[in-house]
Amino acid sequence: HKPTYENMRKSLEAMKAHCLNNGVTDISMPRIGCGLDRLDWNKVSAILGEVFEDTDIKITVYCL
Repeated sequence: HKPTYENMRKSLEAMKAHCLNNGVTDISMPRIGCGLDRLDWNKVSAILGEVFEDTDIKITVYCL
């Protein structure tokens, strides 16, 4: 099944909880959901920013 923006947000919330519970301070990732899954990067980026805005977790996004 293809992801939706809602389950993308839920996955990122779970990632945030994992990071906070395990002392993770840096995350590197590709533009998740935006290749074969066809989500819009501008929307995914905004969700990513909203989810992690109240943390000190550094997120690096790279393009392949």
